[in-house]
Amino acid sequence: MLERSPHASWISSYTDTLVAAVKTTKASDRRGASINIDEAIVWVAETARRVHGAGNKIIFVGNGGSAAIASHMATDYSKNGSLRSIAMNDASTLTCLGNDYGYEHVFAKQIEFHAREGDLLVAISSSGKSANILNAVAAARKAGCTVLTLSGFDANNPLRLQGDMNLFLSSGYYGFVEIGHLTLCHAILDYSMERDGRGAAGLKNEALQNVSEKS
Repeated sequence: MLERSPHASWISSYTDTLVAAVKTTKASDRRGASINIDEAIVWVAETARRVHGAGNKIIFVGNGGSAAIASHMATDYSKNGSLRSIAMNDASTLTCLGNDYGYEHVFAKQIEFHAREGDLLVAISSSGKSANILNAVAAARKAGCTVLTLSGFDANNPLRLQGDMNLFLSSGYYGFVEIGHLTLCHAILDYSMERDGRGAAGLKNEALQNVSEKS
């Protein structure tokens, strides 16, 4: 039998803190007015569907861990959500544009090349201060895109006032902010998929059915 670790409660404290960070996510509009988080999730999900239905696309951008989230979500929103989505993380493109225009413009230039009026930009930054993400938002605005931002750390970070909808996690730890952003993106996708009887609700119903069949 394994001995109980003296640090057995550490993971519980960790997950409790993570859950608290996600549950206390603050949503606000471009004016800084607070929005109920449930209403915000619905707004983003419905906006994403409307963007796709109009023949437009969802564009995800982020650096480092946020870039991984961007790639992950572009894949899931396209494959699972049937929502036209891309992530601007191609290595050769990033190095080319970084070399020619500076790293602070690696996403803005791609948006200039590929964005069209009516697209949705999802700008992800743990700090909310990354110059290339802020420049991406500015380029998206110029192109006539709708903007969703996800940020963390400082409640007064500049990205938080740039989106039509802004989701903010009040935590100073990269891990909590990044996992929180990933969770919120999945929640938006699953809510969207519920309209088709899929997503988290579908899985829950399937699990309940399995339990019923076994009882």
